[in-house]
Amino acid sequence: MSDMFDFAPLWRSGIGFDHLFELLGQAAKAGEVSAYPAYDIEKTGEDSYRLTLALAGWDPNEISIVAEANLLTVRGSKGQGPNGHAFLYRGIPAGTFERRFNLAEHVKVTGANFRNGLLTIELVREVPEAMKPRRIPIAGNGNQAVIENKQAA
Repeated sequence: MSDMFDFAPLWRSGIGFDHLFELLGQAAKAGEVSAYPAYDIEKTGEDSYRLTLALAGWDPNEISIVAEANLLTVRGSKGQGPNGHAFLYRGIPAGTFERRFNLAEHVKVTGANFRNGLLTIELVREVPEAMKPRRIPIAGNGNQAVIENKQAA
């Protein structure tokens, strides 16, 4: 199934997730990533993203989301339900799961919502002003370039 996913186009167009797409592609090929829960990553704006996990049968209080430096972890842990059920087939996961997502620098979680079995996590890339590209004027013909209120030497 991992052969069906080509992360190359996402890697080229994803801002802030370049390294994440590379890791996802490698992990999918190596079979390291569990198939559960299924998820989507969508680009919702120039610097905003949405991560959606399919969590049918889960309750919001059974799920935790932890954002650390460059790492987002989503965990699910089912409480002990009533014992004595005799399942003929058990296709809905009832145990625990953990999904880890590596985030690029300056990518932050801005919110999460759980509705109709889908957990959506909103992400935004906020690059500090000091790290954003800036235009540098070019001096010539007797003009002096002024950068940040200092004369260029």
